[in-house]
Amino acid sequence: MGSSDAAAAAVPAERPHLLAALHDPATIRLRCASVMRAVEANLSPSFRLDREALPALAERVARLTRERFPTLDIPFHSRWRHFEAGGVDRKAEMDTALAGQDRLGVARARFDLAVVSVLLDAGAGAQWAYTEGQVLGTAARPRAAADELLAMLDQAATTGTPTPAAPPAEPPVPAGGRRYTRSEGLGVASFRAFMAGAFSSRAGEPLRADAGALRHVDAAALRAVFQSSPDNPVVGLEGRASLLARLGAVLAEEAGRGAARGRPTEARPALLFDRVTDFGRCASVDATELLGEVLRTLGPIWPRGARIKGVAAGDVGAHRWAGDALPGGGHDATTGGWVPFHKLSQWMTYSLLEPLQWAGIPVTGLGGEHGLTGLPEYRNGGLFIDGGVIVPRSPWLLERTHKPEDETIVEWRALTVCLLDELAVLVRRQLGRDEQALPLACVLEGGTWAAGRALAAERRPGGAPPLKVESDGTVF
Repeated sequence: MGSSDAAAAAVPAERPHLLAALHDPATIRLRCASVMRAVEANLSPSFRLDREALPALAERVARLTRERFPTLDIPFHSRWRHFEAGGVDRKAEMDTALAGQDRLGVARARFDLAVVSVLLDAGAGAQWAYTEGQVLGTAARPRAAADELLAMLDQAATTGTPTPAAPPAEPPVPAGGRRYTRSEGLGVASFRAFMAGAFSSRAGEPLRADAGALRHVDAAALRAVFQSSPDNPVVGLEGRASLLARLGAVLAEEAGRGAARGRPTEARPALLFDRVTDFGRCASVDATELLGEVLRTLGPIWPRGARIKGVAAGDVGAHRWAGDALPGGGHDATTGGWVPFHKLSQWMTYSLLEPLQWAGIPVTGLGGEHGLTGLPEYRNGGLFIDGGVIVPRSPWLLERTHKPEDETIVEWRALTVCLLDELAVLVRRQLGRDEQALPLACVLEGGTWAAGRALAAERRPGGAPPLKVESDGTVF
C-alpha cells in the first residue's frame, strides 16, 4: 500500500447523517403528499382544496411569465434576481471588482455573497425600505479583533503573507438614492454590505465572508446594514444576526474538520463550493447533492426549530398526517411524523446554481421527484390562498397570528409544495414547454412568486400575505 493509500485508509469514512432521509426532496414531496391526501379526505379543520380554481391560476401565472419574459428565456429563481433590482446590473459591478482573480476565486466570492444574503432574506415587514447610495454605518463594520491572530494564520496558510486584520476601505457607493422594499431591499442592502467588506475580516479583501467577521455580527450591525430604525424597522433582526454569528462558528468548526481529514478549506461559506466541486475539479454537480451539502454543513446554524433524536433538523414541521414514508417504498421510524421543507436551504441552493454555471460547472438533477421542490413561503403559499385553491375553513385563520411550527402553517406549506408541482405542469402546457426546457426553478421565477405578490397587492393594503406568521428571520 502506497503512502497516499495508507493516509486515505487512516481517515474514517463519513457516517450517514441521522436525518439524511429528510434531506431528500423526494421525501419532502412524499410527506407533503401524505398531508394533502388527508386534506382531500376532508380531515383538516383548517383548509379544503378547490382544484377547479387551479387552471385559471395557471393561466394567470403563464400570462405573467410571458409578460416578464417574452422570449421565455427565464433565469432561475434565485437571490441573484434581487441583485438586479431597479434594472441595475450589480453582478457586473462585482465582476469588475473581482477582476484579476482566477475562476475559482471568483466563484468562491459569489458563493460567499449568496450564502450570506440568503440567510438575511426573510420577511422584512411592510414598513421597511432601504435607500441605496448611503454610506454603510460604522456599526456594520466587522469587529474581528478577537480573531485577529486566527485571520493572520489563515491568510499565512493560504498566501504565505500574514496581514493584520483591519476594516477594509469602503468603495464608493453609486449615487441615486433609490428606495427598495421587501426582498429586493434586503438583497440590495446585503449586496452593498458585502461590497463594503462588512463580512470580511481581512484587510484589503472586502469581497469575501469569513468566520472571523461573521461570528461578531449582531443586531446592531444588521441595523446599520439595513438602515433600520424605529421609523424604518426591519423585523427579525436578532434572528438574522444569530444566524450569521452561528454561521461563523460552524464554518470555523467545519474548516477545522476538513483540515483534520486532509481537505483544508478556508472558514468561509465558499467551502461549500470546494466540497461540492472537489475544489473545482468536478465535471458537473447534481442540484440535490448540493442541497445535501448545504443541509449537512449548515444544519447546526439554526437557533430554533425542531430537534429529532437530539439533532437539529432545520426547517421541518410536525404534522399528524405526515407519515413515515421514504422514497422507494420504505419507512423511517426516526423521522415519522415530520414534514421537511428546508425552504431557506433550498432557496440558498437555487441561488448557488448560477455561480456554479458561471464557473463552467454544469448543474444536473433539476427535474423529477428528487429535484428541488417549490419554496413553501408566503408568496407561493399566498398565491394558492388568494387564488382560491387552498380555502381556509374559517375567517379566523386569516385574522390570528400563527407560529411557523403551528400545524395549520405546516399544513399550508405542505399543500403549497404539492400544488406548485401540479401548477408547474399546467403552466408548461400553457407555454408549450417541457420540464427540461422549463424546470421548476424557472416556473418559480417566471412566475409563481411574482403572481403571489401581485395577488396579495390586489387583495390587501401593502401586499401583506393572507396568513399572518410570526417571523424571527429564520423561516419566512
